[in-house]
Amino acid sequence: MRYNKIRKMDISNGPGVRVSIFLQGCSFNCENCFNPETHDFEGGDELTQEKVDEVIKLCANENIKGLSILGGEPMHPKNVKATELLAKSLKEKYPEKTVWVWSGYTFEDYLKKQDAIKYIDIIVDGQYVDNLHDPRLKWRGSSNQRVIDVQKSLKNDKVELFCD
Repeated sequence: MRYNKIRKMDISNGPGVRVSIFLQGCSFNCENCFNPETHDFEGGDELTQEKVDEVIKLCANENIKGLSILGGEPMHPKNVKATELLAKSLKEKYPEKTVWVWSGYTFEDYLKKQDAIKYIDIIVDGQYVDNLHDPRLKWRGSSNQRVIDVQKSLKNDKVELFCD
């Protein structure tokens, strides 16, 4: 499990001020991806338990609304355990804070079957599609992507979009 970077205070990846971690490795390689340096699974640094603890400690600040996990691809089979560890650790320590995840996989076909999903509040699903890019969209890059309320979707057994 590897990560590319950590942002201690991020205002662009979810509501409010958040801690963001970008996991390393993605096999989608979407055209004009905003983060191509995260594609190589061998790049970045090792995600140790000490680094996970450091990320969770950054979330202690009362101004931090939660943790955002991006990539690369945080839900790739090589990364999903890291995503689960990060999300579970945050929820155990700060259950009132939210976990947001961005994934090129879709909720129905893959994401809802992953154990990590039970610790995630919001997931932005679907690969970035360059010809569907719309800079007016909130928290997503292309119009095919969805901002999903995960826990509501699991409870209702259907995709429920997040509305803020």
